[in-house]
Amino acid sequence: MKNISKYIILSLLTLSVIGCKEEKEKPKVIYGKSETPKTAIKPDTSKISVADLPIQMPGTSVLIHPIGALSVSENRESKLASSSSDRNQSFIVSNSNEFEITGYLSNLKFQQIGSDSLSVLTEKPVMIERITYLKNLADKTKKQILVYLIEDMDSNGDGKLDENDIKNLYISDVTGKNFIKLSQEFQELIDWNLIESQNRLYFRTIEDINKNGAFDKDDKVHYQYVDLLSKDLKVQEYNPV
Repeated sequence: MKNISKYIILSLLTLSVIGCKEEKEKPKVIYGKSETPKTAIKPDTSKISVADLPIQMPGTSVLIHPIGALSVSENRESKLASSSSDRNQSFIVSNSNEFEITGYLSNLKFQQIGSDSLSVLTEKPVMIERITYLKNLADKTKKQILVYLIEDMDSNGDGKLDENDIKNLYISDVTGKNFIKLSQEFQELIDWNLIESQNRLYFRTIEDINKNGAFDKDDKVHYQYVDLLSKDLKVQEYNPV
């Protein structure tokens, strides 16, 4: 009996490992006949939009309203929560610290202090994972900029935008205006870094040059930067290796 139990446990562990491996190996990009990713997004009627309470970055005169999706089932469960704190927690769609907002957000709205009007960041479907306020740049140059980590296309063809799609780098003014994509289409953002002495935002992306649907060692890494004080914000590519 003990041997049978051990066999069952080992079988379950093996299936679990195989399942995890298959999940990790799922392609990041699914190509169609034209060798371009499928990007159609199916509307999700099971979710409703919810906005968190506004956030003000230190030293700015703008309120940021994070907007995210709440599933209908979560909404119903929240009504049955045993305490007010449980109910409040179920409606939170973002987290924030002094200079950063994180979450799985569908949009942002911006409000100038002293005004009741709201302006939207973008009209196209996106998922915003992270917003970073470049406080040191603002202290030095008075230019207030937000940096975004965003998924903006259904690169893996599953009909939705989520963290499994290609990650992109965007910037905007702290008011949400001049919302610009810095990374190239179909290139996955690896990381970025602000070099204050040069007022430059450096970043790396990876391109799926062999079109196998994954970003790996056989693909090409691009090294780029943008001068944040320039008028055109033109991205420059350089080659350090």
